[in-house]
Amino acid sequence: ELKLLGNYGATKVFVVENEKLNDFIAKSYSSAISQVAQSQEAKFVIFANNVSGRALSARTAVKLNAGFVPGVMQLPSSIEPFVVRKKAYSGKAFADFELNSDVKVLSLTQNSFKIIEDTKEIVIEKSSVDIKDTDLGAKPKSVEKTTGKLLITEAETLVSAGRGLKGPENWTMVEEMAEILGAAICCSRPVADLEWRPHEEHVGQTGKVVAPNLYIAIGISGAIQHLAGVNGSKVMVAINTDPEAPFFEAADYGIIGDAFKVVPLLNEALKKFKAGQ
Repeated sequence: ELKLLGNYGATKVFVVENEKLNDFIAKSYSSAISQVAQSQEAKFVIFANNVSGRALSARTAVKLNAGFVPGVMQLPSSIEPFVVRKKAYSGKAFADFELNSDVKVLSLTQNSFKIIEDTKEIVIEKSSVDIKDTDLGAKPKSVEKTTGKLLITEAETLVSAGRGLKGPENWTMVEEMAEILGAAICCSRPVADLEWRPHEEHVGQTGKVVAPNLYIAIGISGAIQHLAGVNGSKVMVAINTDPEAPFFEAADYGIIGDAFKVVPLLNEALKKFKAGQ
């Protein structure tokens, strides 16, 4: 499986084996990453801007005394000056940062860069690191809630709905669409606050930040806080009765119409499409 990384630009993979790394602890993992980076005199250390990436990137930057920018969505075409771009003001503006440090640490926003596959032979090399007891900190204990549902942060497709559904009793059609598409269900903050849906399904700036391949928003007007948490999605579809809803400006596709009429029709069309495949 490690050899597959050669399809995405890697030429060498370092495998670190240490019993102190059996549990994910950001402090010890960042120590291991920084040691490998120093041994290779790496000038760039790049992470994904996801939960683990955010936990590791800042710590690694401190250990390497490196310049650090999280949430990068655009890289420069030249090394000097090295200027990167990220979103600011809840996604309403862009901010450019110039890094002039010898070592640079970045975390990249999901779906901001195209994947270019190029088959290469890679070298797999074992690397040893020294993890001190002070790097371990508190040992986490993880207890996962078993629901049988797809995890919102890992699903490639999300079907989301807001107050436009008018009540918790009207989510059957949303659940049906999610089942047809093999998607996870999520919701806007007002829906979670009204207790129509559980808070773990709330996406947005104050909830879970997501970046699926497809995000379908049903009856969500598109408040700044909501859009800030979902605008990393590759494709966004909005369904709303209000043609002036802010979500339409951010969406790739929009349907102006009553969700109670549009969604059942879409579900039937999706069923027919799947049956014909």
